[in-house]
Amino acid sequence: MSRDLQQLIKRLSFRQLQVFQRVYQLKGYRKAAESLGLTQPAVSSQINKLELALGQPLFEYIGRTLYCTEAGERLAQCITSMFADIANLQNDLSALKGDLSGDLNIVAVTSAQPVVPYLVKSFSAQFPSIKVNVNIVNRASALERLTKNRDELTIMAMVPNDRPLTVLPFLDNELIPILSPDFMIPGHSIVTAQRFLQQPLILREKGSGSRLAFEQHCLQSRLSYASHIEFGSNDAVKHAVIAGLGVAVVPKLSVLPELTLGLIKTLPIKGFPLRRSWCLVHPKGKNLTPVAQAFVDYIQQNLAVINHHFQS
Repeated sequence: MSRDLQQLIKRLSFRQLQVFQRVYQLKGYRKAAESLGLTQPAVSSQINKLELALGQPLFEYIGRTLYCTEAGERLAQCITSMFADIANLQNDLSALKGDLSGDLNIVAVTSAQPVVPYLVKSFSAQFPSIKVNVNIVNRASALERLTKNRDELTIMAMVPNDRPLTVLPFLDNELIPILSPDFMIPGHSIVTAQRFLQQPLILREKGSGSRLAFEQHCLQSRLSYASHIEFGSNDAVKHAVIAGLGVAVVPKLSVLPELTLGLIKTLPIKGFPLRRSWCLVHPKGKNLTPVAQAFVDYIQQNLAVINHHFQS
């Protein structure tokens, strides 16, 4: 270790780095002070000490707007990496003691919302010291985040097969035809798939997993269809069906309460339900934290329990 580096380490403190990171994230001294429970002069003092230690200005005001300098941007990258390593170290040490703790960051696609809370509840009951953070996004965002390795684990159906991923299927994802009890389909009592799709059809937006599964089925079964209305969530599609705007094909788990209450109904149509799987996904070769590995192990060890819960 060089003398210069030794001197720099002596002048730096974790508190200075924490204060810098909060100012950087919130883009303001006052907001950072409020977030950290400090006074604004105390925040300014910590930043000044850090700038003196590094010999570089980290922030500059242009007018009333705070900007980060090039040196500040480089420091922000270093701090993010360093704090992540420290968090991993804490998790590793906890794992060695047999007491897992820390944060688990999961991304789930929108249509997985009925599934995720049950998984989190059961996992948290077994590991109460782990804080679970779930980010709900659409499929396009989930794929982008997966490509950039931004998250620990992703929950989705319709996993792409054009990239190296580790995939753990854990629950059937049935897509069923639904309609309002008052919606009449003219013709014979037996409704074919093609006649069902000739009704005003309500679809998810292009790119969603549910839409993709539906499109693949129609292509393979040579079924034609035309979109009547498109919505950005299964919840919106469900309410459009309840309102009598048309028919739809949705994940069964997203409409179980409405089926029970008789607000919507399903029909016995040949070729349905479409069967896919909910999967736990992460990039192949990714070094999972002990916390993330614990969640993977929990899912793998409780496949029968999870499927029984959603079938009952």
